[in-house]
Amino acid sequence: MAARGRPRTFDPDTALRQALTVFWERGYEGTSLNDLAHAMGIASASIYACFGTKEDLFRKVMALYGATSGEPPRRALREQPTARAAIHAMLRATADEITRSDAPHYCMLILAAPTGAEENHPVREFLADLRRGMHVLIRDRLARGVTDGDLTAAPATLDAVARYYTTVVQGLSIQARDGADRTELETVITCAMAAWEALTRPPDQTRTR
Repeated sequence: MAARGRPRTFDPDTALRQALTVFWERGYEGTSLNDLAHAMGIASASIYACFGTKEDLFRKVMALYGATSGEPPRRALREQPTARAAIHAMLRATADEITRSDAPHYCMLILAAPTGAEENHPVREFLADLRRGMHVLIRDRLARGVTDGDLTAAPATLDAVARYYTTVVQGLSIQARDGADRTELETVITCAMAAWEALTRPPDQTRTR
């Protein structure tokens, strides 16, 4: 019988959560393999063997982030009964997540790798694709509102409205990173939702009479 390799002495799920904490605190470029090895309690060789390269590990970390901290805003979009309620709940869930006392105050999709060395361009594009995915989710929820009859916006305007609220989501993260607290973010959300009627009003109702 062939000899078996040495069994792992660490839990990959726990190690991945520890890697998430490091990437979240320091960003992609600010995190070294030594940082990861120290936080995860395993050797760099074990990181490569279990998770692949630093970029491979980061992509796995972002999948975990999406399933945990990134899930409440998406769940709000899915579960609220009307498009307006869904957008409002999504913004509030975003603000809740980025002002938690037990995590850094920003969204990893937006600020984990905003700029950096040319060799990290694939990571930035990976994050950009995830952000574009959020825009699509918002647009699809607006389109569902049209189908359900609770939103009367012209289909041609849905992409613009979705892009507006996607921009608000991203702005909330930057504001939180720069020190805005949950109450201050709520004032931004209130202003954003005050624009709802003007943004979604059918074109024939926007003309001056």
